[in-house]
Amino acid sequence: MTIIHIVIFKFCPSTTTIQKSSFLTAIKELKSLPSVLDNRLIVGGPSVTDPIEKSKGFDYALLSFHRDREALGEYQASKEHEEVVSTYLYPYKDDVVRFDFEVDGEDEAMVGVLPMLFGNR
Repeated sequence: MTIIHIVIFKFCPSTTTIQKSSFLTAIKELKSLPSVLDNRLIVGGPSVTDPIEKSKGFDYALLSFHRDREALGEYQASKEHEEVVSTYLYPYKDDVVRFDFEVDGEDEAMVGVLPMLFGNR
C-alpha cells in the first residue's frame, strides 16, 4: 500500500531567506531518490491559508509518496535525507510536524490521479 509522508516546517525567526532557500533547493532534490514513488515529492510554501493564523507560523510543507513502509524507511535512512535534515533543517528549525499514513485500498486509485492534478503527466 502507498504511504503518504507529510512534514510541515517552522523555522526560527532568525533564519535568513538564503538559509530557507538553500533548504528548499536541497529538499526538492530528494525526489530523485529511488524510494520516492515516481518522483512524487512536492514542497510548498509559504502558506496561503486564510486566516494565516491557522497555519500556526509554519513556513513550508512537504508531501511525498512511497510504495510501502519499507520504502519510507529507506528514504528516511538515506544519506541524502540525513544530509538535508542535519545541514539545512535541524540548525534552523523552530518546529517540525510529521504525519505518515497508508492509503486505504479504496483510495489507492487516487494516488495515480494526483500527479495529473499537479500537472505532472
